[in-house]
Formats: sequence, C-alpha cells, structure tokens
Amino acid sequence: MERIILTGDRPTGKLHLGHYVGSLQNRLKLQEDENTKVFVMIADQQALTDNAKNPEKVQQNLVEVALDYLAVGLDPKKTTIFVQSQIPQLPELTMYYLNLVTVARLQRNPTVKSEILEKGFNESIPAGFFMYPVSQAADITAFKATHVPVGEDQKPMVEQTREVARDFNRTYGKDVLVEPDIILPPKGSGRLVGIDGKGKMSKSLNNGIYLSDSADEIQKKIMKMYTDPNHIRVEDPGQVEGNVVFTYLDVFDEDKEKVQELKDQYRKGGLGDVKIKRYLNDVLQAKLQPIRERREAFAQDRDAVLEMLKEGSLKAEAVAAQTLDEVKEAMGINYFK
Repeated sequence: MERIILTGDRPTGKLHLGHYVGSLQNRLKLQEDENTKVFVMIADQQALTDNAKNPEKVQQNLVEVALDYLAVGLDPKKTTIFVQSQIPQLPELTMYYLNLVTVARLQRNPTVKSEILEKGFNESIPAGFFMYPVSQAADITAFKATHVPVGEDQKPMVEQTREVARDFNRTYGKDVLVEPDIILPPKGSGRLVGIDGKGKMSKSLNNGIYLSDSADEIQKKIMKMYTDPNHIRVEDPGQVEGNVVFTYLDVFDEDKEKVQELKDQYRKGGLGDVKIKRYLNDVLQAKLQPIRERREAFAQDRDAVLEMLKEGSLKAEAVAAQTLDEVKEAMGINYFK
C-alpha cells in the first residue's frame, strides 16, 4: 500500500541544523522509498497568522527555504515541493471543516495554548492563528496524507486532523477523508539543543547554526558553544552531560569510538574545551560544506527556483482539486455538475 506523506516548514527564516536533524534527513530517506509519495509544503499562509503585519519576512524567506531544501538533496522529481498560498482549495476546505469544530475544542488544543503563551498574544489572539489547526487539517487531508511526521509537541495538531476527518466522513456518510497516522521521531532523538544550551535550536532564540552559514560563521558559533562552566583548567575533570559540544558530536560524528575516547578523557581531565570545539568544527565543516556549495549554486538562478516552486504548486493543486470535488459531492454542494 502506498504511503502519502505531508510535511513542511514555515518560511520565517533560513533552516538550521535543528531542521536538518529533526526533519530534512528523514525526508531524504522517504523520497527514496518507491512506495512513498512525499509532499513538502512551504507554509506561508500559516506563517502569516503571526506575521500578517510583516509580510516581507515571509516573502523574503520563501526562496531561502526552497534553497535549503535543494541544498540538502530534496529532489523535485521525487518530492512535490509547493507553496501553501498557491493552492486555493486549502482555504475552501478550511471553511467547510470549521463548521465541524467548536471554539471550545480549539481552546483545549495544547499546542495552540502553549504557542499563544510563547508568542505573548494574551487576549489579542489573531483569529487566523487561533484556527490554524483546522487549516492544518485541510493541508493534510487535501493530499489524503496517510502519515504526517511531527515532533511530540505537534501531536495534538494531527489528532485534531484525525477528528475532523472522522467527523466529516460520519456527518456526510462517505469515507472521503483519510485519518492520518502520526510518525514521531525515534525515541531519544529529541530536538537539537541550541548552541547556548538553554533550549531547542530556534530562529527566535538566535542560537542556531544555519545550513547557509559560512565556514567562518560556523567556527565562531562553535567557539561560543556552552560546555561545562566548572571546567576552568585543562587538567580539571569535565562534565559531558549537558555539554553542547558533546551533544553535537553524538549527533554528527560517525566515529563513535573517537567520541567515546574524547568523553572519557574530558571526564578524567586533560582535555580542553578549545580542543574539542576545534574537533567539532572539523566534523561540522565536512558535513555542511557540500550543502553550502550546492545552495550557492542554486542561488545563482533564483528564477529557476521560483519556477520549480510554481511547477510543484500546480502539481499539488491538481491533487487538492480532486479532493475538494469529492468533499463538495459528499456535502451535496456541487450544484452545477
């Protein structure tokens, strides 16, 4: 049975190593599976729910995100990359679904509640932001996605999509919409911590290493990384747990024996922070240099990147249009057919 995957990113900034570890690597694997069809959405409409008064931020980052996709190896011949706002069927589906969801249910959504607090909306919550779980349900069901890869914090969003699909099919007596399954990250993988060690790598916290960063920028960020504040002298025993440098080595260095040797030496004493940071720099430079070079090559022809997005959006629209036709037929509002 063919799997259909829907995933994507908000174009509010360039993508960083957290995105690479958390989603991009998995998308590369999925696109090579002959039994899997992958749709990757640049969610500009969703980004506008809390950037409506700063649309330039979204506009400027649309191509940047697309460049990051191409740089890591997403192939438009294997993966349909499209722009959310260019699929007119999505807001229409959202309107129909909103009639099946109560305000109380949206208020109970844990992801929405936490993001409202995080963004400091208080009582001035934009209506578009408040109902974006329903918009997300339209995104997922429009492509009849069977699986949606998300982190633990986004699990309630997919659960709400399953509810919408179930309620629609029951209300209108036809199994039109698919209830998607959730693909969670492997246990223990988690989110990549930021270079400051204070939380996840995030655009808003300015604590990330970006796929587009120059070699110098990467080196400077690594040298600022949080380690063990009590490891003052080289000969002092150091703590590996919570040490961001070792966290990154665990993720990115394939030589696990070497990493273990460094950990043992650091715990015992006699290994300085500068030395392990230089070693991590070598590891990350080797990983990111080919990605950065591919990105720079694609960036030479931004019109070609926009054309790729246009073609992907037209392909995605044809799929969404078919779903919308089925939805309207089930609802009995395809009056002129």
